[in-house]
Parts: sequence; C-alpha cells; structure tokens
Amino acid sequence: MVPVIAIDRAAPRPLHRQLYEGLRVSITDGTLRAGQRLPSSRGLASELGLSRITVLNAYAQLLAEGYLQSRIGSGTVVCRSLPDQAGVWNPQAGNGVRSRSARRRLSQRARLLDPVSLTHAAFGRNPESARSGAFVLGQVALSDFPFQLWKGLLTRRARATCTESLDYGDNVGSRALREEIASYLRTARATRCQADQIMIVSGSQQALEIATRVLLDPGDGVWMEEPGYRFARNIFRVHGCRIVPVRVDREGLDVHHGIKRYRAARAALVTPSHQYPTGVTMSASRRFQLLEWAERSGAWIIEDDYDSEYRFDSMPVGCLQGLDQAARVIYVGTFSKVLFPSLRLGYLVIPPDLMERFIAVRLAMDIAPPAFQQAVLADFIREGHFSRHLRRMRLLYAQRRSALVESIRNEFGDEAEITGEQAGMHLSLTLRGISDRHLAELAGQQNLWLAPLSYSYIEKNRRQGFILGFGSTSAEEIPAAVRKLRALVDSARRVSSVKPQLVAS
Repeated sequence: MVPVIAIDRAAPRPLHRQLYEGLRVSITDGTLRAGQRLPSSRGLASELGLSRITVLNAYAQLLAEGYLQSRIGSGTVVCRSLPDQAGVWNPQAGNGVRSRSARRRLSQRARLLDPVSLTHAAFGRNPESARSGAFVLGQVALSDFPFQLWKGLLTRRARATCTESLDYGDNVGSRALREEIASYLRTARATRCQADQIMIVSGSQQALEIATRVLLDPGDGVWMEEPGYRFARNIFRVHGCRIVPVRVDREGLDVHHGIKRYRAARAALVTPSHQYPTGVTMSASRRFQLLEWAERSGAWIIEDDYDSEYRFDSMPVGCLQGLDQAARVIYVGTFSKVLFPSLRLGYLVIPPDLMERFIAVRLAMDIAPPAFQQAVLADFIREGHFSRHLRRMRLLYAQRRSALVESIRNEFGDEAEITGEQAGMHLSLTLRGISDRHLAELAGQQNLWLAPLSYSYIEKNRRQGFILGFGSTSAEEIPAAVRKLRALVDSARRVSSVKPQLVAS
C-alpha cells in the first residue's frame, strides 16, 4: 500500500513533482520502509487518477536519486540499502528535525552566544516588526536618502560592467573606494592613514571579527566599556577572550579603573567620539592615558567610530587614531549609519606593519568583498554626493534630537536623566523604579521600539532605562511616542506599588 499523497491539480508545481515529493517524504519519514514494494506505474496512475507518464517520471527521479530500485521480476521497491528510518525522523518536531537530538552537538563557541539576541527577547519586539515603530535603534532616515540619485549611479555602473569585473576583486577592497575613504578620513576625522592601510569589510561587526582573529588569543583579556556594545561581546566570547568590564563616566572609559582591574589586558574596545550607549565623549586626558597604557603594555586599541559624523552642538571630535604615535590603534568605520544598513560596507584602518596579517585572515574568511557596490559608493563620494548627504542629515537629525529631548523633559521633568544627546542618532534615557526589559516587552504592543539600557551591562550593577534611536522617527511623531512611553512607565509603577499589598492579603 502507498500512503495517501495529496495531488493538487491547481498548484503551479508539475504533477510528477508533487508525486515525487510525496513519495520521497514517505520514504524519509519511515512510512515506506526499505524493501517495500510500490505499485506498478499503471496501478498507481489509476489509483491517483494520473497519467502513466506522470508516474513514470516521478519513479525515474526517485530511481536516479537512489530512493527506489527496480529489478526484473521484483517490480519497484524502496531501496534496501536505506537505513530503517522508523524512530529517527519526526516531522512533527521542529519541521522535520530528527528526534535523536542528543546527538546534535554544537561547539562550545556556538553555545556561548545568545540564540535570540536579535529577536523579541533582546529588544521587546517580535522579529516580524523588529525594525518598525518609534525609537528604532541603529535605523536611519531611509525616506530622506537620495534614492533616485543612487539608482542612477547603480545604472551607470551596471552599464559599464565588463567581463573583467566578474573576477575576484582586491583582497582589501576597491582601490578607488579606499582612496576616497582615506581622503575623507584625513579631512573629516583627522586620521593618519593612506589608502594602503584601509581594508573594506561588510560592516563594523566583521571588522571586529577580523581584528580579534589577528590580535587576540584565547584567554587574552579585553577591556570593554561598561556599559558597552553588547554584540561585540559575542565576538570576544567565541574566541575565548576574557572580557574585563571597565566603567564609563562623564569623561568616557576610566583608564585607571581598567589598569586596576586588569593591567595586562591585550586590547581595549572603545567608542571615544560617541560612547555607546551613554553618548559621552572621551576627554583628551583619558585619550592620552589610554594611548600611554597601550604603548607601555604592548596592548591594542580598537576604536569603533560608528556615527561620529553627526555632532550637533560643536564641530566633530577628532578620532583617537589621529593621536596615536605608536601605531597601537585599529580604527573601525561603517557606512551603515550614514547611508543605509543594507549597503553592508565598512572599513578598517590598520597599522602598515599589520596589513599582511590582516589580509591573511581575510583570505581565510571570505577572500574579498563584493566589488559592484564599492564602485558605486566610490562614485557617490567622489562626485560630492556623500558630503552633501551628510550635511542634510546632520540638520535633519538635529531637529529630531531636539524634538526628542524637549518631549522627554516635558513629560518626565527631572526624574529622567538624558545622556548622549550632543551627537549621533540615539540618546540614553535613565529612569528609576522600572524594569526596562519588562517595559520593552509592553512597549512592543504599542509600536514603540525600546532597547533596554540594562542589556548593555555585563556586571550586576545595571542602570535601568532605554536607548532611544531617533534616526527613523520624524519630529512630528516624537511627542506622541514619548507620551506613550510616559503612560507605560506610570502604569508599570502603579502595578509595582500594588503587588506587595496583593501578596500580603
């Protein structure tokens, strides 16, 4: 007997394909066992109301793939060399995951990572709506990007494409793009670099991954800002590094605290121009202290300069790398925050004597970055569109920042502490008497995207609050969104004050 196989004559898939897939599933899930005989092609065609050609085509495919075997006098049977599938395949568990899950071992490296770090458990939103709503973190004003201009550059480059462009590109990225980036960084960020020191990567996350592979061994200590960028922790964890939380105050990373905690650390990851998530700027004295520590101890500094282009009340602050006299700083930049996230282009500025090692690691990972978007971006920068776009966005984000700060002060007054509003596309809001993670879950039901501040801490002394992005939320939407947040906070506090009474009764 052949199990029931659903044939849908209105479906776009050919009938022989539907029959083939139905029989294959019956074999793999153990319904049809090894050695079991199948009906003749005529018999099955008659039973299912199909043409014999349809059945023959399905059988032929299964025979070719080794699921069936055919012998003269024995008809067509399920291949006898297939293992007994009974008890192995459970289509009801995890969409076909084998039930012998105890044998599905993962690496220690994979088990160190939070498997739901980008879904609702991380930010109080479900995956389907995780990039919508007010205060989305890390999102830009996509509707204000010069899309038609970009599309024109894409079209022009596509028309100029030749067969040579289909080959592997430069391992460190397009020479033309690296020249443009080097020129921009020297002017706008006060870096000391040439094009030969730049490596194009798929974003700051890959930049950190490459730098970690080159600079650090398992067991090496790494200073991380506390609070700090939580997704960088995953990189250090999977490489077996010892993460050393170093407190951040109004002057940025407290270097003396880091030395006291672990002087022998091999690296420090810092965001000096706009600390994530507090938004403070590292003072000049702290910068020189950090550079002095790195030079004396032979340590490395990884500078993540993720959104320094947007500074509202003063000129942009020069980068740490430009002060480095001992070539201890690895500089990381990205276009995700200044153009659009799906571009997936960032860069590293690497000391010249380390370039060969960085290239060797790059070759082991993905050979080279894709070439086409690099060419378009080089055109975008060279023709002046990039600088004009930055000027427009700086004004737009300044308006949104001001609207958010004013709304928070109107709704919360002195009970809310705001930090980081001088630059970037987010600010931090600290509140007392709340559970930011619980509130983030509730906010998701009201189309608010709240990133809990407490997730940015490693140690137990965690401040409660939210990291509010304003890049993709218009100034007109902000007041109503802040009022929603105020109502949520009030409601949560009322519930919290009632709970002890309910328990006592």
